[in-house]
Amino acid sequence: MAQDFELNVEPRADLGKGASRRLRRLGNMVPAVIYGGGAEPVSITISHKDIHRACENESFFAHIVKINMKGGGVDNVIIKDLQRHPAKDRIMHADFLRVRMDQEITVEVPLHFLNEEAALGVKRDGGMVSHVMSSIEIACLPADLPEYIEIDVLELALGDSIHMDEVKLPSGVTIPALGLGEDHNQVVVSINASRATIETGDAEGEASAADKPNE
Repeated sequence: MAQDFELNVEPRADLGKGASRRLRRLGNMVPAVIYGGGAEPVSITISHKDIHRACENESFFAHIVKINMKGGGVDNVIIKDLQRHPAKDRIMHADFLRVRMDQEITVEVPLHFLNEEAALGVKRDGGMVSHVMSSIEIACLPADLPEYIEIDVLELALGDSIHMDEVKLPSGVTIPALGLGEDHNQVVVSINASRATIETGDAEGEASAADKPNE
């Protein structure tokens, strides 16, 4: 993994919605919880500045994060849920799941698409790449967790698509949905006709029909 993430946190004893509002308003802090890993949930607070900066990096959401508790104690976690203000650039709450390095975790990781402009269906046929999915849920041991999954669309022609079972995965990584049956094997990306391509085809069809003699 290319980058390490750490967050310094403090334990929180003052719970409830009123206490959370006071934290955000007066201390510019974010209430959060750490759970799982065979231990009791712990309520914490994090500096809004720190978690906001971390969230600006896409890798933060598919990374093991080191949580340093004030007064002692360290947890390795992944972020499982993040609540944002509906109108402001403000993080309202975060949920973190403890991880053990010998236990498999399930994480949503981003997809990076390669060679979109050079794809056959785009360059040759005038189509456009359609991202049906922008991220995918994977399962792996923490040490095998990738920051993202790459999907190369270079060979896709117009009308072609890539399904989940065609995604090339790093060693040790699986897609849990594929174990649920063929109905869960969703399309990840496809190349479809653009509006301009459709309009050109319609115009050519009309011109061809006009050239035919009346029967």
